[in-house]
Amino acid sequence: MLMPAKFTGISNATVRHSVAWLALLLASIFFSAPVAAQQTGEIIGAVTDNSGQPIGGVAVEASGNTLPQNRTTTTATNGRYRLPLLPPGSYEIRYRFSDGSERVRTTNVLLQQQTEINVIFDAAATTGMEEIVVTASQVLADTGQASLKNSIDSTTVDALPVGQEYRDLQKLIPGVQYTEDSVRGPSAGGNGQDNMYQFDGVDVSLPLFGTLSAEPSSHDIAQVSIVRGGAKAIGFNRSGGFLMNTVSKSGTDEFHGEISYQAQTADMTGDRKTGDNPEEFDTDKTWTTLSIGGPILRDRLYFYTSYYRPTEDRSNSANAYGPVPDYDSTRDEYFAKLTFSPTDNILLDGSYRTSDREINNRSTDEFGAASTAVGDEATLDIAILEGSWIVSDAGSLNFKYTDFQNDTAARPDTIFDFPIAVGDSLNVGALDTQGNFIVPTPIAGETAYNAFIQPLIDQYGYSANGVQTGGGNVGGASTIDEQNFGRTSFEIGYDHTLYWGGVTHDLHVGYQWQELNEELIRTSNGWGIITAPGGRVLGTDGVTPIYYIASIDQQSLSGANTVPAINSEVEMQSFEINDTIMVGDWTYNVGILFSNDVLYGQGLAKDSSNPLTGFRQEPGSKYKMYEVDWSDMIQPRLGVNWDYSDTSSVYFNYAKYNPAASSLARAASWDRNLRSTIEVGFDANGDFVQIDPFDSSSGKWFQDGMEPRSIDEFLVGWTSDIANGLTLRAHVRYREGKHFWEDTNNNARVDFNPPAGIPRTLYIPNLDDIRAEIGGSSFVVAELDGGYTKYYEAGLEAEWILDSLYLNASYTWSHYYGNFDQDNSTTENDDNIFIGSSNIADDIGRQLWDFRSGNLRGDRRHQLKMYGYYDFNWNGRAGAYLVYQSGQPWEAWDVEYYRAQLTAYGSGSTSDTTRYAEPAGSRTTSSHWQLDLNYTHNFRFFSDNNLQLRADLYNVFDNQTGYNIQSKVNSAGFGEPRDFFDPRRLQLAIKFQF
Repeated sequence: MLMPAKFTGISNATVRHSVAWLALLLASIFFSAPVAAQQTGEIIGAVTDNSGQPIGGVAVEASGNTLPQNRTTTTATNGRYRLPLLPPGSYEIRYRFSDGSERVRTTNVLLQQQTEINVIFDAAATTGMEEIVVTASQVLADTGQASLKNSIDSTTVDALPVGQEYRDLQKLIPGVQYTEDSVRGPSAGGNGQDNMYQFDGVDVSLPLFGTLSAEPSSHDIAQVSIVRGGAKAIGFNRSGGFLMNTVSKSGTDEFHGEISYQAQTADMTGDRKTGDNPEEFDTDKTWTTLSIGGPILRDRLYFYTSYYRPTEDRSNSANAYGPVPDYDSTRDEYFAKLTFSPTDNILLDGSYRTSDREINNRSTDEFGAASTAVGDEATLDIAILEGSWIVSDAGSLNFKYTDFQNDTAARPDTIFDFPIAVGDSLNVGALDTQGNFIVPTPIAGETAYNAFIQPLIDQYGYSANGVQTGGGNVGGASTIDEQNFGRTSFEIGYDHTLYWGGVTHDLHVGYQWQELNEELIRTSNGWGIITAPGGRVLGTDGVTPIYYIASIDQQSLSGANTVPAINSEVEMQSFEINDTIMVGDWTYNVGILFSNDVLYGQGLAKDSSNPLTGFRQEPGSKYKMYEVDWSDMIQPRLGVNWDYSDTSSVYFNYAKYNPAASSLARAASWDRNLRSTIEVGFDANGDFVQIDPFDSSSGKWFQDGMEPRSIDEFLVGWTSDIANGLTLRAHVRYREGKHFWEDTNNNARVDFNPPAGIPRTLYIPNLDDIRAEIGGSSFVVAELDGGYTKYYEAGLEAEWILDSLYLNASYTWSHYYGNFDQDNSTTENDDNIFIGSSNIADDIGRQLWDFRSGNLRGDRRHQLKMYGYYDFNWNGRAGAYLVYQSGQPWEAWDVEYYRAQLTAYGSGSTSDTTRYAEPAGSRTTSSHWQLDLNYTHNFRFFSDNNLQLRADLYNVFDNQTGYNIQSKVNSAGFGEPRDFFDPRRLQLAIKFQF
């Protein structure tokens, strides 16, 4: 494959998206349209007199630091009012009465939450006064509304020892396990691929996998909103775990900016006990941030922009070939945002974020030349156009268009710039420029072979005690692996408030369309992996000796034998309708979310001559793989909230979710096997001799009549604002998951000894006839009989807010069990594991009836979290974070337990992987706790300037608890942890704010 001298691994789609979005953003500024978005909060309330009678016709005006134009409304005849679609921030609410008097309240609007301000008008108290400012007003934050929700502002994030990445914010969520996995998310009533992650409302989870993209950082985040349960039919929430959203910082009418630098050297990091990657903590890390925001046109157009640069450097130790280049990782992230309010009822936001990460010398084999090092490249681009149009006091329209592109590449640091094609020769005089050459070693008694390879050892071997030795490898790393993800989304919604006597209806309707895609290309670097059998292997003719073999990826070949990239697509639509009904002290929520998913694979084309399937094999051709109908994904959302006092409420909620993430668009695609390796043979001179036949397509057919995976949730809760800033919340919750899809042997229910109650039939009775028409695998995608998960949770949370103190404490008891564990489907689970095509239900010993029922890997029976900060009177601030949680369940895996069954079936498998030999979760690792601390000191000067010094100390007591147990009975290290929680580490920072 012809590659540029410096391979970037970035698709042209990134450039096209950037240009298109720049044009669209500029157009939106000059040609504003009535649009809106959901990156907002709202204020509601009622105005009454001393006797409790409602007062209509009161003018209500909201002004805020992030709102360019003031927003106004008028109370209805029942005294109620609503100010929707307010950008999160600090607000002043002004109430103008008919007698000319005014009331003023101050509050904070939180992301995707509702703030209630009720005002009592006392006519006698206003005699002779035009304005009264009341600062100690009753301001009730959204305390549930029959859901589990939390909001965290930037002040809290900045005050705590949290970290620099979006991923780090998850540690603050009550009831959600603390994890240091780098790919999978934490468990929160579902598996680690069930959560939804949004950045400014853009879904930043990887399409097809549901894990969080590695790139987003937290330095631009103004607020965080989390919905853990009890979702409404607002916001298209299909999460099987939690939904986490953020809103970025915005400009205001004042110029503000900051420059910061943070560092963590190897000497500031404790020694790691052991584990798979101990060298990670011999690394120097730095984080540089610059940001500035302010007005372009006061009260009209604001801007905010930032730059973020994290770096990592590590000195790599020498190997058999000598010195190894040092590891380095650099990321440059830019962000720009415009907020424009052409009128007081129209608000537009446009933003663009781009990140470029490059890693060099990530790893080199112990016996590999320095040139064989591998690295990574990744870009992330997020573009957003959104806004709001307040149509009237009762109605508002919202609109959002987003584009997400995440291109990644694992690539050699040394690239060979030449194409390869069938019939080309191998340059045997310079094998270290042809690919990754495995230097051969002598074989006793093979005189001719040893004579042939000795010059190769002399030229390419490493020196051991002064003697050139084989067994190493030279040249460049063998493979270039590109995996590019994209998601385009459009959504529109309309909200309308109706007042009928003493009843208020907040109606919402919304529609969302998404297109997800993955492009997969695996090519060889030059001739890939090159070995030298030296004539000991014969060609397919049984006569011609083969002296060199190149193992290449099929997609590397150019010319007539070009193999296409593997493209997978999913088109998703959702329609939601929701009515929030307020009657006195009662609030009812009635909503329903309808969804429709269409999976598109590659490798089949329509063909009416094949009557059974209607397809024929055609590599590279897009085809409709499977559709989940609207009628199959009806997700009701029902809730009731009773405010039994001015400060306390109880609530109940039922919600159903159909999780969206699925890997089947690629995993079941007919072209999925085109990403495979074939061998090319050469003679002693390097001339072409032969090439393996290409691997054929091997897609998977779907069982008829499957119901999509669903989660039913029941939630009961209580919340109360006690006094002096103290709020208490308690809840119990139950979740049940069912209808799990997975690829499995078509004959699993016939030949793998299922228990009573499972039909002894093939999943697809006519699969042989289907394969006769279009080929394909003997595995099928099926709804596994009896698959389930259950989650019980009881939680208590306390939040205390004073002028100088903030504390949040939560305790959660939970039990997560079942027989389908997406978090425990392979050896290395902290990865992007196929959803719907994992090791689960693959062959004997991995079926759901094979000891699968038990405690799941994400179960944490007890969890305590406490965090907060205190402002000292000397311009200092101290923050702390404490977590305790139960250990991680695990069980023994042993293929020998199933040996008799495997032998009877004719299988000689020796793999322990996910073959449970005891009930799931029979054992548990040690519980883990840790304390993180920080201190920040401010040196203020010239009124608006501040120099800030900060120290963050993580895992103060260096509790490196082991987890991720090696559970294979027949492999070394059974029962030993493969990972440990990170050691004690110190980070120091300096920041200048102006």
